[in-house]
Amino acid sequence: MPNELLDGLVEEAYFESPRPRDVRFDSALLREPVGALPVKAALTVAPDTTVTVAMRRMQDEHRGCVVITDDGTENSKLIGIFTERDVLFRIVDRGRNPAALPVRDVMTPDPECLSIRSAVAYALNMMAVGGFRHVPVVDDNHRPAFVISVRNVVEFLVEAFPREILNLPKDYAISQAPLRRAREGA
Repeated sequence: MPNELLDGLVEEAYFESPRPRDVRFDSALLREPVGALPVKAALTVAPDTTVTVAMRRMQDEHRGCVVITDDGTENSKLIGIFTERDVLFRIVDRGRNPAALPVRDVMTPDPECLSIRSAVAYALNMMAVGGFRHVPVVDDNHRPAFVISVRNVVEFLVEAFPREILNLPKDYAISQAPLRRAREGA
């Protein structure tokens, strides 16, 4: 039997075999506090920070956003968020110069956010309903604690279900490539 056909049968058998009874989505995961997600402290900047400086900080820290506070520190109140989408739709798309542009002019002011006591389910709901990739989480004084990203949620689920996610057949994604639409990036 040719290897390609054998590989296809192995992959097919993997997905058609009954799931072990002990593998079920545990809804208790959704009730976990958002602090259970693998997050980092919020990356903060002041409102008068230039877009170029904010973008460099995002690049240096491998983050998709920065949060804006009154004085640029995590010890003051959250007043806005600036994301990769803002770069695309509020700067590049409009031909603006990021070197001379303060982040206050292109941030999303008073963004929707979650309390540090919120459950993961609330974060997922907010992201799904609002179409957000990043959600700021604040303390009782409305100071930024951290930002939840879609990536944090995915990492949380991978940690919760490592066997089911990390043990897919070798080269599964590569063998499925003709079935997927062509995209730029990943």
